[in-house]
Amino acid sequence: MSNYAEEINKRRTFAIISHPDAGKTTLTEKFLLYGGAINLAGSVKGKATARHAVSDWMEIEKERGISVTSSVLQFEYDGYCINILDTPGHQDFSEDTYRTLMAADSAVMVIDASKGVEAQTRKLFKVCVMRKIPIFTFINKMDRDAGDMFELLDEIERELGIATCPVNWPIGSGKNFKGVYDREEKSVIMYTDTQKGTKEGETTVIPIEEKDELSKYIGEDVKKQFLEEVELLDGASAEFDLEVVQAGELTPVFFGSALTNFGVEIFLQHFLKMTTIPLPRKADIGLIHPVENDFSAFVFKIQANMNKAHRDRIAFMRICSGKYEASMEVKHIQGGKIMRLSQPQQIMASERKILDEAYAGDIIGVFDPGIFAIGDTLCMPKEQFQYEGIPTFAPEHFARVRQMDTMKRKQFVKGITQIAQEGAIQIFQEFNTGMEEIVVGVVGVLQFEVLKYRLENEYNVEIRLENLPYEYIRWVENKDIDMVKLTGTSDMKKVKDMKGNPLLLFINQWSIGMTLDRNKGLILSEFGRD
Repeated sequence: MSNYAEEINKRRTFAIISHPDAGKTTLTEKFLLYGGAINLAGSVKGKATARHAVSDWMEIEKERGISVTSSVLQFEYDGYCINILDTPGHQDFSEDTYRTLMAADSAVMVIDASKGVEAQTRKLFKVCVMRKIPIFTFINKMDRDAGDMFELLDEIERELGIATCPVNWPIGSGKNFKGVYDREEKSVIMYTDTQKGTKEGETTVIPIEEKDELSKYIGEDVKKQFLEEVELLDGASAEFDLEVVQAGELTPVFFGSALTNFGVEIFLQHFLKMTTIPLPRKADIGLIHPVENDFSAFVFKIQANMNKAHRDRIAFMRICSGKYEASMEVKHIQGGKIMRLSQPQQIMASERKILDEAYAGDIIGVFDPGIFAIGDTLCMPKEQFQYEGIPTFAPEHFARVRQMDTMKRKQFVKGITQIAQEGAIQIFQEFNTGMEEIVVGVVGVLQFEVLKYRLENEYNVEIRLENLPYEYIRWVENKDIDMVKLTGTSDMKKVKDMKGNPLLLFINQWSIGMTLDRNKGLILSEFGRD
């Protein structure tokens, strides 16, 4: 088994998280540029040249210039094999990001230097803390005017409750952004604006002792302020401790500008040294070791219609242990079937590459004939275990779906069911009716727009959405409940999910308590059952 231990130990799998517009997609592109995966980084907003970010592939993403789905990118750099999980920044797609974080070993948090910690950063960060994921912070957009960096570090510590340790320090910002100081090497790396989208650029390194040389490059005033900041930094910031970083309690901080390429490669080099190899994962029989155990994986994402020509569904899996080989037989635990994974692929946005092999830490996409669900486990036929499930988040917005052309019933049911299986929306039926009455629940309202767009463009079905006033949803945990006899409040609606599980929708929060009082023994839950 040792022959593939080396391959597994080369793997680094991380997710990139940020608030919208902090520059996450640009940073991803620059990583790919350094790994030689692409030759020219496409500017995300480059509408004039009609070049789109490599990691944005869905039509609506190209039109709106936002990422709404997570994509998976793999490249090699400096002897490492890197899997990047690029996540949507927009909060309405945060559920996709939560699931993606389940498949990552660490997270890179991108923060806009002038805006600091924003709402979405806070939300995503909490998920990392819940999972004790190591977090690395890249403070971006130093090529624009930014505030006081000490204050920004304080804000990160205060808002996110994590200690910070700057690995480097910026010299100026905006037009006065001169470079960064490498604290370990005790030298200043001078900034030169590289041609956008390429990696060639002049780098000048000056040891901090060479005060005259520094004055020549950055000017006397800037040098004086910089030296004061370094002194303050050495006294004020937390000491770097890799164990504390890997426990998710200390975040190493880097500064740079993804757009102009400054500080990106420095960050990548340090990050790869600090982040971990694929780690053991929790299953119902204990920890599964990446090298010592045979092949196993779990599904964290399902995406329909990635290729319009093929009308296919791809199930994305994180390999947790062992090695995948083409045409090997595996067991799908939830389905209880032995099967061959069909057309395993690595996906570089819309480009695909069929794989003969993949290792623990890798993300593969396999063709899904409609049998996989998010959270499913796959392992060798002789094994029998299950990885921890991925929680279903309670929707916060609801709408009734009306189909415009009743002749297209079949396409409508197929389309809405497939999109629901991806986990972006949840669909419910009125309790005593069939598929005629469908209620859709989403975490963020922009999901409604995506649903409408995708049904029209991918399934040729027009719908009208009628917003419903419900804000709270509860799953009924009692298996033997008689839903007809259940008495609630006037603002309550009885529905069932696609597996037939009963649920209750409420307009007011206080109605939940009243319903519990009126039905002795009733157990309600905020999270769905698998």
